[in-house]
Amino acid sequence: MSITSIVVVPRTENVSLWRRIGFLLPHLYVVGMCAVMSGGYIFQFAKWEYPCPLCMIQRMGMMLVAMGPAWIIAKARDGQITRGDYATGFGLTVVTALLSAIVSGRQVLLHIPLGDPGYDSAFLGLHLYTWALVTFYLAALVAGAAGMASTELAPGQVRFGTGSSIVLWIFAAFIATNLISCFAEEGFHWLLPSDPDGYQLFSIFG
Repeated sequence: MSITSIVVVPRTENVSLWRRIGFLLPHLYVVGMCAVMSGGYIFQFAKWEYPCPLCMIQRMGMMLVAMGPAWIIAKARDGQITRGDYATGFGLTVVTALLSAIVSGRQVLLHIPLGDPGYDSAFLGLHLYTWALVTFYLAALVAGAAGMASTELAPGQVRFGTGSSIVLWIFAAFIATNLISCFAEEGFHWLLPSDPDGYQLFSIFG
C-alpha cells in the first residue's frame, strides 16, 4: 500500500497531480522535522549528551516549525484545505524557522573562535546546533516555496485518512517527550543548567 493511499490524497478528475503532492507535502514535512528531532534523542539517550538551554530552545523551535504543516493536516478534518489555509500554515513555518535560526546562529557564534571544541560531539563534522541552523534555513526555504505555490498546491476537498492521523500522533508524541525530557533535566529549578550533566529531577532521590 502506498503512502498516498494511506494519507488519502484527493483523487478526482478535477484534482491535478500538484494538488495531490500539495496534500502529501505537509505530512512529509512534519515527519521530516520529527526525524531531525530524533537525532537529538540519539545523542541524549544513547550517547548521554544532555541538551543545554539553547539546544532545548532549538528543539522547541523545530516543534513550532512543524506546527504550521500539522495545522494544515488537521484542517483536513473539515474536508477541505483552501489556498488561505495552505499559505497560512506554511507562512507560520517561515516565521518560526527564521526566528529559530537566530537561536542556532547564536550558539554557532558562541563556539566559532579558533580552538573552541564546541558543545558535545559532532555528526559528519558539524555539531547539532550547526545542523539545526541548516535545517531551519532549509525549512524556511521549502515552506516559502510551498506558500508561494499555494494556488497550485492547495488540495481543496480532501478526506482525513489514517496516515494523517498517524502523522499527527507522532508529532504529538514528540511534543510530549520533549516536555518530559525538559522537565526531567530541569527538575523543580527555575532554570536549566548551562552545561547539564544529568537530570536534576532525579537528584531529589539521591
